[in-house]
Amino acid sequence: MKQIALNRLFPFLQWFPMLQRSTVKADLIAGLTGAIVVLPQGVAFASIAGMPPEYGLYAAIVPAIIAALFGSSWHLISGPTTAASLVMFSTLSAFALPESPDYIRLALTLTFMVGIMQLLMGFAKLGTLVNFISHSVIIGFTAGAAILIASSQAKTFFGLDMPGGLHPHEVLINILTHTVDINIYTTTVAVVTLISGILAKQFLPRFPYMILAMVVGSTCALLLNYLFGQDVTNITTVGALKGNIPPLSSPDFSLTTIKQLAPAVLAICLLALTEAVSISRSIAMRSGQHIDSNQEFIGQGLSNMFGSFFSAYVATGSFNRSGVNFEAGAKTPLAAIIAAIMLVIILTFVAPYAVYLPKAAMAGILMLVAWGLIDFFHIKKIIKTDRSESAILLITFISTLILELEFAIILGVVLSLVIYLSKTSRPRIYSRIPDSSLAKRKFSSNPNLDECPQLKLLRIDGSLFFGATNYVAEYLQDLSRKVSQQKHLLILAQGINFVDIAGAELLAKEAKNRENIGGGLYMYRVKPGACEILKHGFVDEIGENNFFDSKTTAISTIFKQLDKTVCANCSKRIFKECDNIK
Repeated sequence: MKQIALNRLFPFLQWFPMLQRSTVKADLIAGLTGAIVVLPQGVAFASIAGMPPEYGLYAAIVPAIIAALFGSSWHLISGPTTAASLVMFSTLSAFALPESPDYIRLALTLTFMVGIMQLLMGFAKLGTLVNFISHSVIIGFTAGAAILIASSQAKTFFGLDMPGGLHPHEVLINILTHTVDINIYTTTVAVVTLISGILAKQFLPRFPYMILAMVVGSTCALLLNYLFGQDVTNITTVGALKGNIPPLSSPDFSLTTIKQLAPAVLAICLLALTEAVSISRSIAMRSGQHIDSNQEFIGQGLSNMFGSFFSAYVATGSFNRSGVNFEAGAKTPLAAIIAAIMLVIILTFVAPYAVYLPKAAMAGILMLVAWGLIDFFHIKKIIKTDRSESAILLITFISTLILELEFAIILGVVLSLVIYLSKTSRPRIYSRIPDSSLAKRKFSSNPNLDECPQLKLLRIDGSLFFGATNYVAEYLQDLSRKVSQQKHLLILAQGINFVDIAGAELLAKEAKNRENIGGGLYMYRVKPGACEILKHGFVDEIGENNFFDSKTTAISTIFKQLDKTVCANCSKRIFKECDNIK
């Protein structure tokens, strides 16, 4: 018990014994690969988040180390992501100018608040909450986010002077009405970067395509400046990155700031946790590892809390970097820690050269990122197979484009829950009839078979909880009206997973109604979990002898209660007991 408690408190104790020469070597290679991959992504995501470029790299250092030490997954890499960056920008740009000191202060405060929320949810064991967030919400949101990212980068891509905060359709109108103002040199750099990134991704899948695209785009800009002069091209650059070690920072704990940011915390928290847990689970399916969602919540919460004191904005699991980490052969979370340390070392040499990185090249990279966010395969699959999920996807997508992003996420989550509750509140109820043509008269759902005129057999698949009782009650009432002679009802309960107080009261009421008309309610194969509620005061109302574990015993016992005068005039011979009636 003591060891289990220690493992929960310090989860890294579980994988420390795995560290051997071979695993450390594999983690070292994977870590170096991850450090190289995060370089262009970190700068790009910081641009989306409205933060200075180096902050995207800071978010990939301390949060990655803390999440690796206190999370559950052995392969998840935490850091800046597209979705979290975009939501943060949408939230904070209303309060401060992007990249300004006030904006950075708010970003760090928001990160700390998100971390606190994640940590509390982990301690409260709310890890299963992410199971209720439909995959369609994430797909719809990321597709909408892709459009927003592309529209936000349009002015940099084309070198246009365009006001910020425009909706995608306004951006398109602005481009079409100002085509003569497009900077051909800037656009050339962006297009060359975009095309080189596409080609590198297609033909050099093992090579970090973003780095190659950045190098090609920067070379193109240098060539254009050399041929025509920077005064003519007006190609602007990112500028040298500041420092290589994340500087210490402090969130703003004033009540005014906390009130200001509170509405966005839950939405960002849900989005970040959904990303982290879904990514870790998808990789765990391939690695064979078990993921503890609650521990992942704790790890993500600590990573953001600690990160906010080391100049990191909201971090969560990154699908690209986690996938690369796994494919590169990482064996333990040490790979994530090595990647963070290597990133600090690489930054020492690379930071000064960011002065040659054109903003147009960054815009080209982000256009490529935006395109990659749209999951065309699953969008088509959802539209073809499920109307309700299609509605969730479409509404989330549209709301992402026209509403504040935090509200779009919450709206999608609420829709998922509503549809989930709608489905679970209508359990499947269908008749089961003994088929005399089958061995041992096995039950069948064939509607053409004859039923016993006195005994109805029903199977219920689902849960009898407060949300489903009204539907089941109406079904049973309608059944009584249609076939009033079937006074006895046997419920095949092996498909009932859960019964709450409302469900138990429904069964007790139905038993009373059946008793009043000279019949009875009987239960066959009630699961132990469902029995717990029934045992507390409801078994007596239904009848302790009316619960059966054997189909044969149930039928033979109920048969004795049937009106034999009706049986004598019945020629259907539904049950084998009927053969003894003369």
